[in-house]
Amino acid sequence: MTVKLVIFDCDGVLVDTEPTTNIVIAENLSRYGLEISVKDVDTLFVGGTMAGVMTTARGMGAALPDRWLDEIYSEMFAALSKGVEVFDDVHVFLNQLEAAGIATAIASNGPPKKMAISLTPSGLIDRFGDRIYSGHDYVPKPDPAMIHHAMKIAGVTPAETVFIDDSPTGASAGIAAGVRTFGFDPSGSFAHLARVDVEKVRSMRDIAGLIGVTMPPA
Repeated sequence: MTVKLVIFDCDGVLVDTEPTTNIVIAENLSRYGLEISVKDVDTLFVGGTMAGVMTTARGMGAALPDRWLDEIYSEMFAALSKGVEVFDDVHVFLNQLEAAGIATAIASNGPPKKMAISLTPSGLIDRFGDRIYSGHDYVPKPDPAMIHHAMKIAGVTPAETVFIDDSPTGASAGIAAGVRTFGFDPSGSFAHLARVDVEKVRSMRDIAGLIGVTMPPA
């Protein structure tokens, strides 16, 4: 069936925020008695919520204060406001989707303010408009609530929908929603995605080819 809606995760799919936020988390947790590497932060927490990070970190011995979420978000926002990279061909892919009449949306576990900070400089926030859904407003992934909502707003079926995520948590939401799900990893290692049964891709061009969307020459 023809694709009518493409839903993107935000961090790690549209914008490369995770290296920055992983450093912030590691440095913050070390101040509360949990020495953890940036690599371990990535392994343990990718695709989850900061509330989940808080619970896990406390279980590992971090003496986090009750207002820790406010603190970590403040530190993250300050770091992200310095700028983040947009992944290759994101804008080109969005142009081609628009030209083909294919709707787009974002379904992210991140808070709206974080997405605004990371998506505004590149103009991505304007391209998605009010079709940006957050796990702070809906049940977060791996629950498929945001994907279901995006499909309802677009008036499409699961068979007409594609979802792209870089984490097993997010990919599991796509699987639960019954939509074609792509696991995105530009490095090609797919380490995070090894345990989920999704189509694994390295680029927006890969996805375009798989769903029949023509891309201009690189």
